[in-house]
Amino acid sequence: MFDDKYILVVGGATIDIQGFPYEKLKFSDSNPGVIKTSLGGVGRNIADNLSRLSLNVKFITAIGDDLYGKKILKEGELGGIDFSHSLIIEDKPTSTYLSILNESGEMAVAISYMDILENITTDFIDKKSKVIENSLLTVLDTNLSFEALDHITSKFSKMVFFLDTVSTKKATKVKDIIGRFHTIKPNKLECEILTGIEIKDKDDIKRIEEYFLNKGIKRIFITLGEDGLFYSNGSSNGFIKKTYTNIVNVTGAGDAFVAALVYGYVNNFDINYTAKFATASSLLALSHEDTINPMLSVSKIKDKIKILEENKNI
Repeated sequence: MFDDKYILVVGGATIDIQGFPYEKLKFSDSNPGVIKTSLGGVGRNIADNLSRLSLNVKFITAIGDDLYGKKILKEGELGGIDFSHSLIIEDKPTSTYLSILNESGEMAVAISYMDILENITTDFIDKKSKVIENSLLTVLDTNLSFEALDHITSKFSKMVFFLDTVSTKKATKVKDIIGRFHTIKPNKLECEILTGIEIKDKDDIKRIEEYFLNKGIKRIFITLGEDGLFYSNGSSNGFIKKTYTNIVNVTGAGDAFVAALVYGYVNNFDINYTAKFATASSLLALSHEDTINPMLSVSKIKDKIKILEENKNI
């Protein structure tokens, strides 16, 4: 689509091990169910979704020279993702994400072992200057260390950065540098941590919008759970009500959302259509048992938008 132009993603790549109970999840007990292993990691998932949207993608991560790492490389290359700038370490294990979902397909508890990403240092980033500077934009996730996030966003300050905050714990890393990002997608709790403003009503959301815009952020997409989505670019804003139906697995919805935001940006969608496009993309992810919906495509997203519009959901 862009000849030699590409999207760069820098972040985590893991092996996901997920447990799905047959019945209502019981803690402190053994639950009969299904255990599935798949490729994961926020950065890797975003890169995978971008590739399915026919965008050229380069991905920088750190993985071990082990069975899991080889699987990530092989599947990524088959999916059209360029891993040639990633770091492969012989004596470190590839990141692993272990999660237990409840009977509704929502994550109940998880453990993330991603220490290997500490090897993406400022020196390593400096060696990747050319690939960063030549990208259309760079997507970062907060699985990276603060030092890495701080260095890349300050040294390459003229570049466009998108941010996936990942979790409330990891979002704290970027609290003091949040204004360096062009586009962000925090959830309600992450917004509260990043701004210090508790969300109780729409007035609080307005205050958070002003906070982020005053920091220099160009586009804000806040996922509000039962209250849907709020989005703003300063001149236009709006809400999309919750449209979640047929939830099978929530794990990859946010990653599909971010990939769709990137697609909207590079294709010059206005913010209103971008919000619809990203919402539809996340709904397609929610409807599939795998973290990445293998059927995801631009045409599928547009078809989903038409259905949502016909039902007056967006």
